[in-house]
Amino acid sequence: MERNRKVTVRLSEAELARLRKLVDESGWSQEAYLRALIEGVVPAPRPPPDYRAMTRELRRIGVNLNQIARRANAGGAIDDAAYRACAEELQAALREIVNAVTAPRRL
Repeated sequence: MERNRKVTVRLSEAELARLRKLVDESGWSQEAYLRALIEGVVPAPRPPPDYRAMTRELRRIGVNLNQIARRANAGGAIDDAAYRACAEELQAALREIVNAVTAPRRL
Protein backbone atom coordinates (compact mmCIF):
# COMPACT_ATOMS: atom_id res chain seq x y z
CA MET A 1 0.00 0.00 0.00
CA GLU A 2 1.38 3.35 -1.00
CA ARG A 3 1.36 5.88 1.81
CA ASN A 4 2.10 9.24 0.26
CA ARG A 5 -0.48 11.40 2.04
CA LYS A 6 0.55 13.40 5.07
CA VAL A 7 -1.74 14.58 7.85
CA THR A 8 -0.70 17.19 10.36
CA VAL A 9 -2.34 17.19 13.77
CA ARG A 10 -1.68 19.73 16.48
CA LEU A 11 -1.62 18.37 20.02
CA SER A 12 -1.15 19.95 23.41
CA GLU A 13 1.88 18.92 25.46
CA ALA A 14 -0.38 16.72 27.59
CA GLU A 15 -1.96 15.04 24.56
CA LEU A 16 1.43 14.42 22.97
CA ALA A 17 2.76 12.98 26.22
CA ARG A 18 -0.29 10.70 26.43
CA LEU A 19 0.16 9.54 22.84
CA ARG A 20 3.85 8.83 23.39
CA LYS A 21 3.06 6.88 26.56
CA LEU A 22 0.46 4.72 24.78
CA VAL A 23 2.79 4.13 21.83
CA ASP A 24 5.64 3.18 24.17
CA GLU A 25 3.41 0.77 26.13
CA SER A 26 2.32 -0.93 22.91
CA GLY A 27 5.79 -1.33 21.45
CA TRP A 28 4.46 -0.15 18.09
CA SER A 29 5.70 2.81 16.07
CA GLN A 30 3.70 6.01 16.41
CA GLU A 31 2.57 5.77 12.79
CA ALA A 32 1.45 2.15 13.11
CA TYR A 33 -0.34 2.97 16.37
CA LEU A 34 -2.29 5.83 14.78
CA ARG A 35 -3.13 3.76 11.69
CA ALA A 36 -4.50 1.02 13.94
CA LEU A 37 -6.68 3.57 15.77
CA ILE A 38 -8.01 4.82 12.42
CA GLU A 39 -8.96 1.22 11.58
CA GLY A 40 -10.83 0.95 14.90
CA VAL A 41 -8.21 -1.18 16.65
CA VAL A 42 -6.75 -0.14 19.99
CA PRO A 43 -3.30 -1.73 20.27
CA ALA A 44 -2.86 -3.68 23.48
CA PRO A 45 0.07 -2.96 25.73
CA ARG A 46 2.99 -5.35 25.55
CA PRO A 47 2.64 -8.31 27.90
CA PRO A 48 4.15 -7.84 31.35
CA PRO A 49 7.87 -8.62 31.69
CA ASP A 50 7.18 -11.87 33.53
CA TYR A 51 4.84 -13.13 30.78
CA ARG A 52 7.37 -15.72 29.57
CA ALA A 53 7.95 -17.00 33.10
CA MET A 54 4.20 -17.34 33.60
CA THR A 55 3.74 -19.29 30.37
CA ARG A 56 6.66 -21.60 31.28
CA GLU A 57 4.99 -22.29 34.62
CA LEU A 58 1.71 -23.15 32.88
CA ARG A 59 3.52 -25.51 30.52
CA ARG A 60 5.24 -27.21 33.47
CA ILE A 61 1.91 -27.73 35.21
CA GLY A 62 0.36 -28.98 31.97
CA VAL A 63 3.13 -31.56 31.55
CA ASN A 64 2.52 -32.81 35.09
CA LEU A 65 -1.21 -33.13 34.46
CA ASN A 66 -0.53 -34.91 31.16
CA GLN A 67 1.71 -37.44 32.90
CA ILE A 68 -1.02 -38.14 35.44
CA ALA A 69 -3.57 -38.58 32.63
CA ARG A 70 -1.25 -40.97 30.75
CA ARG A 71 -0.90 -43.16 33.83
CA ALA A 72 -4.66 -43.20 34.22
CA ASN A 73 -5.17 -44.14 30.56
CA ALA A 74 -2.60 -46.92 30.86
CA GLY A 75 -4.75 -48.50 33.53
CA GLY A 76 -2.77 -47.24 36.46
CA ALA A 77 -4.24 -45.60 39.50
CA ILE A 78 -4.41 -41.83 39.59
CA ASP A 79 -2.44 -40.20 42.37
CA ASP A 80 -5.35 -38.13 43.63
CA ALA A 81 -3.20 -35.88 45.82
CA ALA A 82 -0.76 -35.13 42.97
CA TYR A 83 -3.63 -34.43 40.60
CA ARG A 84 -5.35 -32.07 43.04
CA ALA A 85 -2.06 -30.27 43.76
CA CYS A 86 -1.43 -29.76 40.02
CA ALA A 87 -4.99 -28.60 39.43
CA GLU A 88 -4.74 -26.08 42.29
CA GLU A 89 -1.37 -24.87 40.96
CA LEU A 90 -2.90 -24.44 37.54
CA GLN A 91 -5.84 -22.43 38.88
CA ALA A 92 -3.51 -20.17 40.91
CA ALA A 93 -1.23 -19.61 37.90
CA LEU A 94 -4.20 -18.82 35.67
CA ARG A 95 -5.54 -16.29 38.18
CA GLU A 96 -2.13 -14.62 38.33
CA ILE A 97 -1.88 -14.42 34.55
CA VAL A 98 -5.40 -13.12 34.11
CA ASN A 99 -4.78 -10.43 36.73
CA ALA A 100 -1.44 -9.45 35.16
CA VAL A 101 -2.71 -9.30 31.59
CA THR A 102 -6.32 -8.18 31.91
CA ALA A 103 -6.16 -5.82 34.85
CA PRO A 104 -8.07 -2.69 33.88
CA ARG A 105 -5.93 0.11 32.58
CA ARG A 106 -6.93 3.67 32.01
CA LEU A 107 -6.75 4.87 28.41
